[in-house]
Amino acid sequence: MGIAVAFSCQLTQASTNSFLAFGDTTEEAKYYQIITVPIPKDIILEVGGLTFTDKDQLGVSTRRGEVWLLDNPYSKKPKYKRYAHGLHESLGLAWKDNGFYLTQRGELTRLEDKNGDGKADIYKTVYSWPLSGNYHDYSYGPKFTKDGDMLVTLNLSWIGYGESLAKWRGWLLKITPEGEMTPIATGLRSPSGFNLNAEGDIFYTENQGDWVGSGRMTHLEVGDFAGNPGGLRWSEESESPVKVKYNEVARESGMTMYEYAKVLPGLKPPAVWFPHTILGISTSDILIDDRAGKFGPFEDQMLIGDQGHSKIMRVYMEKVNGVYQGAAFPFREGFSSGILRMIWGSDNSMFVGMTSRGWASTGGGMYGLQRLKWTGKMPFEMKTIKAEDDGFLVEFTKPVDKATAADPASYKMTSFTYHYHYRYGSPIIDNQKCMIHKIDVAEDGMSAKLTVHGMRLGFIHQLEAPGVKSKDGMALLHDTGYYTLNQVPGGELKSPQMAGQMKSSGNEIVQAKRVNKMPETWTDGAETTLTVGTLPGLKFDVAELEVKAGSKVQLVFENNDDMLHNFVITKPGDAIDKVSKMAEGLGLDGADLNYVPDTEMVLFHTGIIQPESTESIFFEAPTEPGEYRFVCTFPGHSYVMRGKLIVK
Repeated sequence: MGIAVAFSCQLTQASTNSFLAFGDTTEEAKYYQIITVPIPKDIILEVGGLTFTDKDQLGVSTRRGEVWLLDNPYSKKPKYKRYAHGLHESLGLAWKDNGFYLTQRGELTRLEDKNGDGKADIYKTVYSWPLSGNYHDYSYGPKFTKDGDMLVTLNLSWIGYGESLAKWRGWLLKITPEGEMTPIATGLRSPSGFNLNAEGDIFYTENQGDWVGSGRMTHLEVGDFAGNPGGLRWSEESESPVKVKYNEVARESGMTMYEYAKVLPGLKPPAVWFPHTILGISTSDILIDDRAGKFGPFEDQMLIGDQGHSKIMRVYMEKVNGVYQGAAFPFREGFSSGILRMIWGSDNSMFVGMTSRGWASTGGGMYGLQRLKWTGKMPFEMKTIKAEDDGFLVEFTKPVDKATAADPASYKMTSFTYHYHYRYGSPIIDNQKCMIHKIDVAEDGMSAKLTVHGMRLGFIHQLEAPGVKSKDGMALLHDTGYYTLNQVPGGELKSPQMAGQMKSSGNEIVQAKRVNKMPETWTDGAETTLTVGTLPGLKFDVAELEVKAGSKVQLVFENNDDMLHNFVITKPGDAIDKVSKMAEGLGLDGADLNYVPDTEMVLFHTGIIQPESTESIFFEAPTEPGEYRFVCTFPGHSYVMRGKLIVK
């Protein structure tokens, strides 16, 4: 329970941000324009949830326990009024029956304004669940089903690896307005984004972590186990529809998730994978394009937010043999902070709510609220990729130039996958090239059938099409898509397999600047030992290190965070920025290379270090005194995870 206090704020011109995203001259901006919604300087709008009222007021819940109402949020000067406060980190918001519903850490709550003054005067607990006190006990939702019930998801706790320290952590729950709860599915680790499609089917997004090789989206049905066994602690409860038991899941099966699902009935492989660091690092909200063509050519597709990379991806989903699967594409980058929530406005623009505190993002703001609006111009894109039993059908948004679209040299396809194991994340494994054998371009130029040799069930298929041009000479706005192939029409894969292909081992490549063993010439050992750790919020625990020029150094890197990190020392000046940018561009080879590019600008580095793990490296300090820089080059981390190595 709580008591709301009146708090209203009108924007002044001085307190507004620029209405249009300043200086956005990217190709993406020609088609989808980012517009900043001004926030008063005295409001910290760390967005946790977004919804609209019946009066087209935008409701915003925040991580600081407030709910704000925005009148005319489409204007340059929206009016803010605080509707409620004193809540516990609300990471979801919905409106129904003239009131708000939201999740707090420990309960689903209804807020009502009985006297019509624009402030909540009733805070009603609909259903509560226990808390462990662990910082990772986030709770999300609700989303309303067609029958008026609510869905919520509960994060696992974090104590080195995800655990369910309190009942139903790691689960999807259904709750009626009267407060009756039914558990639906488990195997969830960090399920911050979930939604229902037009058919009422539930999908949720997952972030890389323990048991999660890369970001992914899974179709959840009653009784499903989505992969992380932490929540299986409660599968033996009488209410549980999940039949898998905790001790049935092998920590190291040596299999992929697709393969292991054949061994462990109840395990649900993802419908779509988002390759880590390539298509985001922290998947968040799911928004269905139900705008009937008023947001561009992607009607009924899914738009997926990414908190770490401050961007939105796009997913075309299809059902093959009753199983959901599909293709993921880049869509729009450049948002001001980490995207957590997305919702449609009545003008068919998308409102994007953001937060970054503790979860660093490429967008430098600590929080933000922006809109994404279609300009009306038609982008040239791969609209869909559809599975065939011997290849893929690619549909385009505009007619193609038939000569380039029919040329096999215009395309490249690679398949790969991830380990399914208890460890944090996975390198890309079993990387293999496919051959585009034949291309049939449709008479109208709107699609091309690619006959492919080397397709593999259970693998992500990266399709690059840099050589394809539109009929009017345009290059694809985004020339790469990623199809997760779990099924083919008819159930029989007819794509010939390719003998003699080189496959990546998934093992790290030997890198000369990563020296983990003390050189034999150091007969007296290291002259200096430095220890560097990590802090929550993507930080090293030291900002500066100091060594003597030319001295023999042992550096101990202790990753006591819940994410993957490395430690890279670069040359002075802007080398740190150049190296970080090169690391982001390593693509499918990034994990094998520890996200450290082969460049003279890198002096020394560790590998990618698992959470709660340590690595030592040995090097001789530069002989030239000065300020050198150290950084974590894991994509998305380098913007904030930096420091100085002072050589004297």
